[in-house]
Amino acid sequence: MKALLTGLLLAALTWLPGVAAAADTDTPQAGRDYVEIAGGKPWAAKPGRIEVAEVFGYSCPHCAHLEPLLKAWKGKQAGDVDFVAVPAAFGGSWDTWARAYYAASSLGLLARTHDAVFAAVHEQGALPRNPSAQELAAFYAGYGVTADRFRAALADPKVDEQVRRAAAFAQASGLEGTPTLIVAGRYRVLGHSFEDMLRITDWLVARERQAAGRS
Repeated sequence: MKALLTGLLLAALTWLPGVAAAADTDTPQAGRDYVEIAGGKPWAAKPGRIEVAEVFGYSCPHCAHLEPLLKAWKGKQAGDVDFVAVPAAFGGSWDTWARAYYAASSLGLLARTHDAVFAAVHEQGALPRNPSAQELAAFYAGYGVTADRFRAALADPKVDEQVRRAAAFAQASGLEGTPTLIVAGRYRVLGHSFEDMLRITDWLVARERQAAGRS
């Protein structure tokens, strides 16, 4: 009976002005396809640029699956779009991975190691999902630095500050999980699939471009 009443209610709603049109359109809707972030700010605002931030975690299998699609998506973006990866810092092993990301960045290793870390965790089993500093140092030592140098980078106070900033960004954005895409610091993308997330992101980027009079 409950299912029948629900079906009848939905059928009745489609006759209300505008409801049927909204149901049939692919135009993203606030609350359904994205969330407007009250007081939200980009990770690193640049004049005349539209930032798309991905909050991710190396131990997150969904982030690993999104990565190839995201790489292809980035290659199609116009010159006014800035993509930035922000490691999720939720505490525990999440912070460990965030530290590894920023340590690798400080040593100029990200271009060589970003994809390799995902593969090591999710395909090869070469890294555990909750690694120690020693395990991380041994892994990154295969990419042009000594293990001691990588451990020193992990302990750098500048890395501490970057991890704290990443945690604050995720909290301010109302993050519910990873991977999450955030456009211009103002919109948290939802979507029911990775492809849908990227479609919504494209629409929000176009919206920001149009609002700035650059469409």
